[in-house]
Order: sequence, then structure tokens, then C-alpha cells
Amino acid sequence: MKILILGGTGFIGPFQVRYALDRGHEVTLFNRGRTNRNMFPEVETLIGDRNGQLDALKGRNWDVVIDNSRANPDWVRMSAELLKDAVGRYFYVSSRSAYADTSRVPMTADAPSFTYETAGIERGSDDLPYGLAKALSEREAQKIFVGRTNIVRPGLIIGPGDETDRFTYWPVRIHKGGEVLAPGDPSDPVQIIDVRDLTEWMIRMAEGDHVGVFNGVGPFNPRPMAQLLYGIRAVTTAETRFTWVNREFLTDMGLRPYSDLPVWRPPTEGREGFARFDLTPEVAAGLTFRSLAVTATDTLEYHFSRSSERQAQLRAGISLEREAEVLAAWHASR
Repeated sequence: MKILILGGTGFIGPFQVRYALDRGHEVTLFNRGRTNRNMFPEVETLIGDRNGQLDALKGRNWDVVIDNSRANPDWVRMSAELLKDAVGRYFYVSSRSAYADTSRVPMTADAPSFTYETAGIERGSDDLPYGLAKALSEREAQKIFVGRTNIVRPGLIIGPGDETDRFTYWPVRIHKGGEVLAPGDPSDPVQIIDVRDLTEWMIRMAEGDHVGVFNGVGPFNPRPMAQLLYGIRAVTTAETRFTWVNREFLTDMGLRPYSDLPVWRPPTEGREGFARFDLTPEVAAGLTFRSLAVTATDTLEYHFSRSSERQAQLRAGISLEREAEVLAAWHASR
């Protein structure tokens, strides 16, 4: 099978490339040639820019295109228009953020995605919120590749190679040991996705005849926050103890779910289904899940392969000093 990957050298792209090559497929990359340009010397790379410089794609044919673009409906429209007669199916990597409402339990792919109206944005605006931009990008692909589009909506993508540190914060913090601030209720659900589970599943779907909209989160049964934290602790040798601090107190202390305390998104009103997806269609389409132990171990290994400066500067979570401050206030309030 001939696969065209738009991008291919960021976070998720290299995993797609390696897995496709391992399964005997012919891969072509299209990018600007600026990031990790020597990562795949054996793979054909076409140089261009999604912002209109697409000439390198003309006159070629592929079975599948995988579009890893961040969130730009114009980019999707231009590439889909150019490729509509040259490619069999269009895979677009969207986001769970495309949903206008995550109150449904369980969440499924037919839940409404953002429109200009539900996002409260005027048509023609140049400054689109991320979720709306993803939803509009989906529609561009679906409009041009009618009946030939696969939309994949991942949640938080985690694992080795992730430079956002949104999941990495927890293995690193737990590895350091001591008293760890555990947010919310231990039963708060979590659904995230290992980058390898996501990308390998997409390649396997490309090999089949799947079309439609799919959610890229896991595991099948939502994992309680306590299970996540204790599962991570199980792969370390640190002496760690968790102190659970309720959502109301954290709010009073100015700590926000999913940003200051990453991964954790409590099922508050309007977000009851955020981490309660019914993944029956996705599993039927071949989605599988690595163990938490594998993901946590590999994430730590990747983290410790980075420079000492980078290790010391996590891009997500709170500092040890801030954590200690909040824990002290919590204990004083008891």
C-alpha cells in the first residue's frame, strides 16, 4: 500500500512511518523539510508547505493520505481538493476537542461537534478556537472525500516523544517520591491514548476498508484517577504516598484541572462524558491498548534520555514548591 503522510516528523508522525514501513508499506512524506529532516533517509520526502505550496503533490497517486495538521481548515481544504482524484481515502487526525458538548454518558462519535454558532464565533474570523478549527477541518475533508474519509478524534496523546509533558508530569513526579498531591476524587475517570496505540491503529485501519468517525482514547473501560496514579507508582521504586485533595479546595487555591494538574478532568456539569467514551466501534475497528505499566515505563525512559536542562523544565504541572504549599494549606484546613 502507498501511504502519503502530511507532516511525519513531529510527535505522532514518526510512529506512523515506522509502523507502516515495518508492515511493508511504501511511505511518502510531505513537509517543509525543516524539522528532523534526516529522521527517515530511506523515505521519500516531498518538500512544500500546507499554506498553498502543494506542487510537489501533483501528478502522483497514493492509496491513503494521513493528515496530521494541527487545526487549519484552509490547509485541509487545499490538500483534499488537490488529492481527491489521486488518493483513495483521507485520514484526518482531529481531536476530542472538536466536540461541542461532552455531557453525554457514554460519549460516542455522533455527539455534536462545534459549529460557528455553538462556538460563539463569527464566520470569517481569522482567530478560531482549537476545537472549532478541528471540527471545520473535519467537514472540509468529509465534503471533498465523500464516503472516503476517516476522522480520528484522539484525547490526550501520551508516551515517549511527547514534548508537552502533560502525562509525563505524573511519572516524573511520582518517581521523585514523597507526598504527592492527588487531585479530586480517586474515582474520577481518565481516558487518554498511548501514541503507539493511536498511530498503529490508524495504519491498520488504512489496510482495511474502514471509513467514518472514530474516537482515539482508552482504555475501553475508563481508568479511575487512583488507578492511574497507583499504576504509575508500581513501575517506580520511589517511596510515594498520595494525598487526595478535593476539587473545591484546589479551585480555591487557583489550580485548574487539565492544565495545572494535567490529565485530570473531573466529570463536572457539562463534562460528564469527557472521559466516558463507549469505544465499542473503535475496538471493532482494531483499536488496542498497551498496559499503563508499559506507557509509564517508556515515558520515564524517554524523559531521562533528554538533557538535564530539559528534564528540569517540565512544560506541564506544578512545581514542587507550589505542590508543597497547597498540601500544607490542605492539611492546615483539616
